[in-house]
Amino acid sequence: MNTPVDTTHPRAAQESGADGVPPRILPRAHAPRLRALDGLRLIAALMVACYHYGGRDGEVARAWGTSPKHQFPMLHEWFAYGPLGVQIFFVISGFVICMSGWGRPLRSFFASRASRLLPAYWAAVILVTAVFALPVVAFHAVSPSDALVNLTMMQQPLGVDRVLGVCWTLWAEVRFYALFALCIVLPGANRQRVILFCAGWTLAAAFAQAANEPLLNIVLMPEYAAYFIGGVGLYLIHRNRRDAYAWGIVGVSWLIGQHYAVAKLWHAPNPDFFSYRTSFGIILVVTFGYLAVAAIALGWLNWANWRWLSVAGALTYPFYLVHEHLGWVAIEYYHRTLHIPSYGTFPATVATMLLLAWLLNRCVEEWLTPKLRSALNRGPLTSHQG
Repeated sequence: MNTPVDTTHPRAAQESGADGVPPRILPRAHAPRLRALDGLRLIAALMVACYHYGGRDGEVARAWGTSPKHQFPMLHEWFAYGPLGVQIFFVISGFVICMSGWGRPLRSFFASRASRLLPAYWAAVILVTAVFALPVVAFHAVSPSDALVNLTMMQQPLGVDRVLGVCWTLWAEVRFYALFALCIVLPGANRQRVILFCAGWTLAAAFAQAANEPLLNIVLMPEYAAYFIGGVGLYLIHRNRRDAYAWGIVGVSWLIGQHYAVAKLWHAPNPDFFSYRTSFGIILVVTFGYLAVAAIALGWLNWANWRWLSVAGALTYPFYLVHEHLGWVAIEYYHRTLHIPSYGTFPATVATMLLLAWLLNRCVEEWLTPKLRSALNRGPLTSHQG
């Protein structure tokens, strides 16, 4: 992740040409890491874990032996709000990708994103496939052919069974990276170009929704675009808190984002459904995500600079990848084999997945990520960038 940018830095003024071309502002070399953002990542991941372990039926009910509604009679309706952690992730991603891509050549941007996503992802796909293939594990494993396709991260558009249930969010992330790379990183990031990108994508996503054209929906992601755009707008606020256009981008994206969240997750009260989420509760969680990233962007949480937050941030991605499917296995073992009560099994499963995430980070990411980044940054294109 790149460092924040100081819009008042003298180098910014030096890049402003007399021809009226908007300045391309370079990042500061040694700005402090936004550790509060790492903590927010972990909160969002734990929200999703709460949903997968206690906020819905399905395979997790087989792991518990009964519905989580019976395991957590007081908490299951709160856990049902957990999938909104994904929307918070997308807002964070918009912020981080804009920060990461600003002032960076395309080759470097691609190498950074690929080396960040792929090592832990490959390890998680292999690990979940191997565990689910064990005779003692009762959960369904995908075919060997489908497992191999999953290594490309293209399984969803190709209609292939997914090894990781959460990987649908990575497909959304990859499409966002592609749009941002083509529209911002390739021509070079500046404030005007980023504002036009946000405004253009917002309008195009609305057109895609109205047209109901599958190809436009795939490319423009009207259901998720507002969250990424909101994060990008919040990064502009991080650069200049008085930027009225940036505040407008964030406000519009929040209005659209809460609409899609309610449309996707709300239903009329029905006693036959697993749980009931109120529209007010959904809006409240979405608003929390925007406000939390805004507080970080404005520097209000700079005091949260504890080193352990960086560790939490490093564990979030591998935890997110493995927690659902391998969590089912852990729940079944702790609860039905060791007979640990549900309120003990839940934290034990989370702790186990965090430990596994730490192992993946130490043994896979710390070893393979720099090697992959270095390999992708080598080549003749490097000398022609920037």
